[in-house]
Amino acid sequence: MHSLPIILVLLLGSAGLIYLACEFFVNGVEWVGRKLAVGQKATGTVLAAFGTALPESVVTFVAVTFPHTAADKDIGVGAAMGGPLVLATIAYAVVGVALWLCRSRLPSGEEGRDLYAGLSRDQAWFIAISILKLGVGVVAFALKPWLGVLFLAAYGAYAWKEMGGEQQIDDDELEPLKLTPGARVPTARAAILQTVAALVVIFLACRLFVGQLDALSPYLGLKPQLLSLLISPIATELPETLNAVIWIRQGKVRLALANISGAMMIQATVPTAFGLFSTPWLLDPALIVAGAITLLSVGVLFFGFWRGWITRTYLTLMALFYVAFAVLVACFRL
Repeated sequence: MHSLPIILVLLLGSAGLIYLACEFFVNGVEWVGRKLAVGQKATGTVLAAFGTALPESVVTFVAVTFPHTAADKDIGVGAAMGGPLVLATIAYAVVGVALWLCRSRLPSGEEGRDLYAGLSRDQAWFIAISILKLGVGVVAFALKPWLGVLFLAAYGAYAWKEMGGEQQIDDDELEPLKLTPGARVPTARAAILQTVAALVVIFLACRLFVGQLDALSPYLGLKPQLLSLLISPIATELPETLNAVIWIRQGKVRLALANISGAMMIQATVPTAFGLFSTPWLLDPALIVAGAITLLSVGVLFFGFWRGWITRTYLTLMALFYVAFAVLVACFRL
């Protein structure tokens, strides 16, 4: 086991590498979206969200399908439940804080109404899927694995709707592609290459980051199970959160909000499908609490977007739901 100073250096170094890779990723995926002639919302909800959630989904798939230990399947199921909770609480709270720090405001007027109507529909999809996801986790029946196909179909329908809907193409000038800074308009091949390469780096850096968190748990006096429930999901959702921060810094609030919303849809469906295919999908009390608080927080988001109540403070306060989850989980584990 590494010493504490080495663990801290690797932890901070991997976090910095993730942020740097996210800079390349958001730059590349915007150009990919431009090449595909899709608007900012579809770029955020489908292209960017799918890219950053893909490594996590693969990790879940490997954990539940090819487990090395008896605990691996439990870890995979925990990731499928913990990821959406972090996105609905911590990620949106970080967006609120970033908006305050960058002195940026949320869209208003017709632009705001269009954006919030789309995001409220996303939350409604998520609520319906999460109710089913939580419900099947408390009962046992023979046909449960077949429901995994339903979850994959749900995400396919969502992505088809987002990509096939009316697109509001952004006419703003994009920053030059970092891979070819001298070209005013890069080739599609260069944009895809940069995006995929950035994803590979994000995936490897995230694995290093999570590994250092695991190594840190003895020094913090935390049980590994408690660490995996409370901290590891924050680490695995770091790319989506950092993407949002970068886009807010660039004044692209629509992309930031759409990226988190789309990532929530992926995390609610694809990892769940893998879990249903390969595990009994029976949730312990802590995971049931996670699912219930996720539903509650997304319900609050739904009404906020639907009624136009969303403000920077409203988003920042979403972190309170995660604090409530941490307190309840600690009570279960102590």
